[in-house]
Amino acid sequence: MTRTNYTLVTEFILLGLTDTLELQIVLFLLIFVIYTLTLWGNVGMIFLIRIDSRLHTPMYFFLANLSFVDVCCSSNVTPKVLVDLFLEKKTISFAGCFLQMYFFIALATTECLLFGLMAYDRYVAICNPLLYPLVMSRTVCLKMAAGAFTAGLLNSMVNTSYVSSLPFCSSNVIHHFFCDSPPIFKLSCSDTHLNESIFSTFAGVNLVGVLLLILSSYTYILFSIFRMHSGEGRHKAFSTCASHLIAIFLFYSTSMYTYLRPTSSYSLSQDKVVSVFYTMVIPMLNPLVYSFRNKDVKKALRTVITRKRIPSLL
Repeated sequence: MTRTNYTLVTEFILLGLTDTLELQIVLFLLIFVIYTLTLWGNVGMIFLIRIDSRLHTPMYFFLANLSFVDVCCSSNVTPKVLVDLFLEKKTISFAGCFLQMYFFIALATTECLLFGLMAYDRYVAICNPLLYPLVMSRTVCLKMAAGAFTAGLLNSMVNTSYVSSLPFCSSNVIHHFFCDSPPIFKLSCSDTHLNESIFSTFAGVNLVGVLLLILSSYTYILFSIFRMHSGEGRHKAFSTCASHLIAIFLFYSTSMYTYLRPTSSYSLSQDKVVSVFYTMVIPMLNPLVYSFRNKDVKKALRTVITRKRIPSLL
């Protein structure tokens, strides 16, 4: 009986985004601006929802949770990318790599579930407005949000455990700028088909399951909107739902492209571009999408700005 000697991997080497110095400088400035806007936009959204009583509704409660997840998701990846851009050897410890993967999967799963909860919230608000205060009470919303975070952490625990248990014996070089599962699967010297199938199944259940909830919710919402007699009511409902649908499209288009396509079709260069989009760009865009198309958020923002101007003039 033969035994295979596996090399004990204590660290991984990330190839990063580019090795070209000119591109490194440009990317550093660009990513730094994106990360700064992400922090300001999402923290500002949480602060705005917190201080303005008009935004103390279930919809904005879930939006505040989404902003928190976006801040954490971006902060899990972006600071190290900024540091690594100017390092010749971009190393990350074995534990640090899988810790980063754990939080990334947990936050991505939670965000997916929050989108589903936000769709359900809009369904109840538009299709059953009389039951809305009862169905979407503060206690219910807290339990829903807690359930989304708990499910994200548990899902990530299972997936990260599967990936971290793989033997790594051929190489420790990750062809990516952060520890994501598809490029790490390629480093294993064992047959990873079962692990990849399990990972894809979990991703598919989360993405497709929540997507079905979103689609069914918005199907009922559209029928209810078309039955409205008030043009102003239809416009307000469309405006609110449009912001949510834009955010959902951005999240699902990149996530499904990355995790639900066959592993044989993976392209390292394309995956990096898509990964930059869903780890850095989307967390920056979400608060912009919800604020620019939302009258309540605009009013709250104007109120805060007015309050700051008045004391400065006195």
